Order: sequence, then structure tokens, then C-alpha cells
Amino acid sequence: MTSPVVFGFLSSLTLIAAIGAQNAFVLRQGIRGEHVAAVVALCTVSDMVLIGAGIAGFGALVTTHPGALDVARFGGAAFLIGYGLLAARRALRPSALTPSEEGPARLVGVLATCAAFTWLNPHVYLDTVVLLGALANEHRDERWLFGIGAITASAVWFVGLSFGARRLAGLFSSPMTWRVLDALIAVTMFVLGVTVAVG
Repeated sequence: MTSPVVFGFLSSLTLIAAIGAQNAFVLRQGIRGEHVAAVVALCTVSDMVLIGAGIAGFGALVTTHPGALDVARFGGAAFLIGYGLLAARRALRPSALTPSEEGPARLVGVLATCAAFTWLNPHVYLDTVVLLGALANEHRDERWLFGIGAITASAVWFVGLSFGARRLAGLFSSPMTWRVLDALIAVTMFVLGVTVAVG
């Protein structure tokens, strides 16, 4: 039988590795080399709180009050589409895309954006609170061991994604490469925003 820690690790990694708004933002910050450790810490701590809430039974409460998810759904959709517009604007203005020409982003702004990607995305609640919470509680007395594995996977993923992106910094010294990345981010945000809005 698979250890609850291993099962939690694999379950969380499978969910978190999907291409999404949060991962796209973490990747971009990693490539730029701006406030990477703070972004990783915020993402990991947020997942720790959400997964812990799911294991503690909050997931059952959320499923009985679908109105709360509706608020998060429309708010999250508006935010994703708005960020998609910003990415599209960056893609159309390549002179503002190179780190040497664009001043470093303020830590407060970066963390606020990262927090919005994390906490305004209803899929985050479905994945961490509801789904991982339900899987963890199948292990009964060992559910917190499942949680340890799930949280560890989150930390490993964000550290690997953000600091691994630094290896791509040379490639992204060209404004055209930034234009392509931001265009892809814009399309991703638009698609996710519409998907979230229509349910």
C-alpha cells in the first residue's frame, strides 16, 4: 500500500503542475529574477493554509455553500482577464520588456499580484481545499501525513519552477522572446478567465 505521504505528494504535484495563471506568474518572476524567494514563500504558505483547511474539513463547508464559490469565480475571472490585458499590452510594447530597461517591480506589488492569482482563483479552492481535502480524509488517522506530502510537493514545485526559470534568463535577454512569453501569458489568462466565468 502506498504511503499517505507519497500519495499526498503525487496527488498534489499532479494538480499543481497544470499550466495556470499562478504558474505563469511564478515563471515570469523567476525569469526576471525579481523577488523570487518571496513569491515562492507566499505560494507555498498559501497552499499550506488551503490544504490544511481542506484536511480540517473546510472543503465540506464550501460544498454546502456554493454561493461563496460563485463570488470567487466571477472575481477571479475578472482578475484573470484584466491581467491578460496587461500581458497583451506588454507584448505589444517590447521596449518595456527587457529587465535592463524596465525598473524592478516593487515587492508589495509583486506579492499582491501573486496573492490575487492564488486567492481569487476558484480552481485553487477546488483543487486544494475540496479535492485534496477529500483525498486526505480518506486516510482517516493518517490524513495529516497525506497533508505533509501534499505541502511538500507544493514547495518542491514552486522552488523548481521559479529558480529553474533563472536558467532561461539568457534566452529572455531578447525583447522578442519576452513578447512571445507575454503573448502566451495573455492568451492563457483570457482562456482561463472565460473558462472560470462560464463555470
